Amino acid sequence: MKTLQYLIAASLVFCALHTTALAKDDGIADLGTRKAGHDWPTFLGPNGDGKSAETGIIKPWPEAGLAIHWQRKVGEGYSAPSISRGRLLLFERKGDREQLVCLNSETGKEIWTFGYATAYDDIYGYGDGPRTTPVIDGNRVYIHGVEGPLYCLNLADGTVIWKLNTNEMFDVVTNFFGVGSTPIIEKDLLIVPVGGSEPSKHPNILAANGQVTPNGSGIVAFNKHSGEVVYQLGNEVASYASPQVVTINDKRIGLYFARGGLLGFDPQAGKELFHFPWRAKKLESVNAASAVVAGDLVYIGEAYGPGSAVLRIKETGYDVVWQDSLRSRNKAMLLHWTTAIHHDGYLYAGHGRNAGTSGYRCIDMATGEIQWTHKLKELSSLTYVDGHFIGVGERGTLTLLKANPKEAQVVSTTKLVDEAGKDLLVYPTYPAPVVSHGFLYLRGKDRLVCIDLMQ
Repeated sequence: MKTLQYLIAASLVFCALHTTALAKDDGIADLGTRKAGHDWPTFLGPNGDGKSAETGIIKPWPEAGLAIHWQRKVGEGYSAPSISRGRLLLFERKGDREQLVCLNSETGKEIWTFGYATAYDDIYGYGDGPRTTPVIDGNRVYIHGVEGPLYCLNLADGTVIWKLNTNEMFDVVTNFFGVGSTPIIEKDLLIVPVGGSEPSKHPNILAANGQVTPNGSGIVAFNKHSGEVVYQLGNEVASYASPQVVTINDKRIGLYFARGGLLGFDPQAGKELFHFPWRAKKLESVNAASAVVAGDLVYIGEAYGPGSAVLRIKETGYDVVWQDSLRSRNKAMLLHWTTAIHHDGYLYAGHGRNAGTSGYRCIDMATGEIQWTHKLKELSSLTYVDGHFIGVGERGTLTLLKANPKEAQVVSTTKLVDEAGKDLLVYPTYPAPVVSHGFLYLRGKDRLVCIDLMQ
């Protein structure tokens, strides 16, 4: 691995770009006409928990279906859109380019596009587009491409403030599906799951049969203004979950469900606090659902083997509150890629590893006891808004459920179709629904759809 001193020097090459751009991005206007509601600036929303604080959505949905406000053809990718000040940012791949497109969030009109060349070829054939979600922070937006390029751009016009490539800097052996963990902002830090390893002759983790030696860059914190490396920690390979920084027992703590388990760390000091091993023994398995926090409890779940566990975070580590039995096939909740949502002591999620045995599920977070399961022959994702969950299946089925731990209370179900009756959202519709300023945004295989939830 290259030395830390070299990394810092390399990233500082872009400081001149940063200084020039600062003069341009002051006072970015709000293009939105709706002042009520909230922006959705990053993965899983403003608080990283899959919940919207907005109210007043239409419920139940009209029998004739939901009216489409605008729609747009999009490129490859599993990235959810991010929204800030009337701008929607969508990360996609068109041909041999990964690109970030900035649209007016209310009209879908294009404002600017930034892109760069990519040659990524998914080894499993699960699409060659980006997996991570744009992160908007004030007048900047950050993107982390599937091959490791990390960019900081000016939100106003898409000009580059700084850039670097994490795969090259930290000797990342390509993961099963490339880079897939969305970074987060904590004060002046951009915290990025990198997961580099000692030099390897293998082009990807499958070719290496999973045998790579982590080099202490499971998490890397960059100065968000300049791209300078501030610290790195964790002997872990990256997963497809995203990190978060939360307050537990009056202390800020970072959590990242990495490839091998849950990593706890001090986000300012750059110090690892604990590691809880939790991963299926199968080579071809991933941890993809982000950790869920409620008070001092932290839930993690996956779908390939061990299932779910809840930890109670302490000053010096953690206690295990409950965990699924490794030998039992009956798991509390199986999370393939979707992150569970906590609401009033219960966890709700799209449950299941395979479409034929999947559905929506509710469990008691404190005990793991299953409250109910609503079968749906599609893997699915949820977003909470106004006392309800909006769910979208991988084949485009939309479901509105009441947030009710006592029963699976389905309020409405529908699909979105065009004038000819063809489905607009088709497989793979993976990203969770996004709700911002009364609009619902849904991304399918090749389509981005906006629906007005206030009509």
